[in-house]
Amino acid sequence: MLYLAEVQKQKGGLLSGGGKTELKLLACQRTDQNWSTVSEEVIAAEDASKLNDGALVLVELNPNRQVQRIQEAGRPLVNILQNFSRQLEKFKLKEDEIDQWKQSLTFQAQELNRREMDMEVRAEQLQQLEDEVQHLEEQKQEVDTSRQEIERLQGEIERNRQELEGAWEHLRGEQRRLEERQADFQQGTVLDEEQSRVMSELLDRLSSRVVPTETVREHLHLAFELVEKQQATLTPHWQKLEEHKSAIAQQQEEVERLSQTFSDRQNACQEAQNFLVQQTAQLQINTADLTSKQEYSRLVKEQLRNAEELYQQIHSLAATSSDVVLGKQADVEALDKMPLEELQKIVQDLQHKLEIDASFVHDQEQELKYKQEAIEELQTKLNQASDHDHINLELELTDEKDLYQMLNSSLVGQRRNMLQHQKFLKQHQAVLLRRQGHNVTEEESNNKINLEPILLQIETQRQQYSQEIQKLEREIEQIRSGVELNQGMIDNQTHDLDEKRQELKAIEKNLLSLRRTTAELSGQVNLYQEALQPIQDSLDGLRQKLQGIAESLDQFEETGDYQVQTIAQLRHTLQSLMPQPVLLTS
Repeated sequence: MLYLAEVQKQKGGLLSGGGKTELKLLACQRTDQNWSTVSEEVIAAEDASKLNDGALVLVELNPNRQVQRIQEAGRPLVNILQNFSRQLEKFKLKEDEIDQWKQSLTFQAQELNRREMDMEVRAEQLQQLEDEVQHLEEQKQEVDTSRQEIERLQGEIERNRQELEGAWEHLRGEQRRLEERQADFQQGTVLDEEQSRVMSELLDRLSSRVVPTETVREHLHLAFELVEKQQATLTPHWQKLEEHKSAIAQQQEEVERLSQTFSDRQNACQEAQNFLVQQTAQLQINTADLTSKQEYSRLVKEQLRNAEELYQQIHSLAATSSDVVLGKQADVEALDKMPLEELQKIVQDLQHKLEIDASFVHDQEQELKYKQEAIEELQTKLNQASDHDHINLELELTDEKDLYQMLNSSLVGQRRNMLQHQKFLKQHQAVLLRRQGHNVTEEESNNKINLEPILLQIETQRQQYSQEIQKLEREIEQIRSGVELNQGMIDNQTHDLDEKRQELKAIEKNLLSLRRTTAELSGQVNLYQEALQPIQDSLDGLRQKLQGIAESLDQFEETGDYQVQTIAQLRHTLQSLMPQPVLLTS
């Protein structure tokens, strides 16, 4: 199990020798991304003696609580913090997305509530119009009843007029006979008693046939009042109809304004989409450039690894071959003059130091192996990842490769130093064995091959490759920053475009709703006007008929007055034609 620990070194006294090294366990890894604190346990770890006091390390323990592997925790902690930062960024993006959904749902709920209120208001308006139409139907029935009463009065007046015309015709006949009698009277003829009686009865009958017009006049006034009452009832409805027409005109203006807004927003949305397409194309170009740079960097790194392998092979050859000279050489003459005990102490120190270096190099090689496995695992995940996780995995893979390169570069020098120490130790051991009486084969240094110039040339190539890699990494980092910036801009523009599209849909929905409402109100107004206009036409027709009846009644009254005057004149003429006794009798 993997633990995070702190190196603790205890200082020893003068007699007790060097102090021992311990590891204080701080945290334990439960899963890949989950760490938890542990009780402050201290375990012995002499392998950590080469590390500084207080350094943080990652230590792997077996079930028996023994140390299996130790590595410095600096870079892994940086990776853990980077992963934690990425997780925080993902959580932030998710929170922003959730907030956007909440805002969208709130807007939709408000829009639904507004539409429900509009529907309730329209339902109330429709119910009110239905009630008004029903009231108008009742008024129409009252107007029809008034029309029937007026028609009855008009028929009665027509009958009276016909009777009056008959009486007038009879009166004209009598007047003609009277004029004939008057001519006879002028010739000396007078009316007898019977004729006078008959003429008097005729005049009385004619006087009694004069029809009184007061009742008809009263009914006519009542009819006029009923018509004006109906008109007073219709006038508010006409006013309300004009108000509805004005409201429809305002809504029509709102429809035109909203249509213009919809057209402007649609054009803006199209422009934003075109710009997003351009940015996406630029992102693809930058991504392709980044891929080519990364491929070139991979090739250069491959060359660097080949140079390092060649460098290591030459060092290995120098370490295993006695005919090759590499690095510093031991001063054999000084070693021969040195006391044997001191030479043995130097050999022991060199051997102990070589063991420490070999152990450290072995640990570093194991760490390098783990890093290579992690890189291969990340590469496999990257090949199978979706577009959403591709960038994060690429960044993580780049970090792991950088860490591998840094660890490998440091390991090259350590391997070289270890081989030189091994060669230097063998020289001291050879001198020691020879002074102790053992047979040691002497090697001629004149025939040895010096590989130092070749190593210097390889080192120069390595430096050139390293500089080229650093240059490429800077360019790759710049291009990657540009890609990330473009990607961020594209994400923001995509988000803005989605918001504009949602706003455009909301405007379109409001526009359709407003058009539908305007059409409904126009239909209601047309229906209202169709219901009012026949009633108004009937009422205007009744008013015209009543005015015609009033004019006829005026003419009838004038004719009646003329009839009374004529009867009085006839009676006066008749009295002059009658004999005196008859006149006295009358």
